[in-house]
Amino acid sequence: MTPELYEQCKLAMHVVMPDGRVLRGGRASLYILHTLGYRSIATVLGLWPLWCVDLGYDLVARNRYVFARWFAKCAKS
Repeated sequence: MTPELYEQCKLAMHVVMPDGRVLRGGRASLYILHTLGYRSIATVLGLWPLWCVDLGYDLVARNRYVFARWFAKCAKS
């Protein structure tokens, strides 16, 4: 891992593709959802403009602790 990539990984999730391409943030999330079998969610989100997907990723990433508490409360119900 290069020092530049190390610093960028502090800001957003990254996926290194088999062909060497690097996906970041929202694009990486779509790839992971698709790979894990959540293809319908990835497909629907993939229909949105990529700037919207990246904006949604940034919103969730900045507030991940709030979302984690909310999901934990929903799981208990």
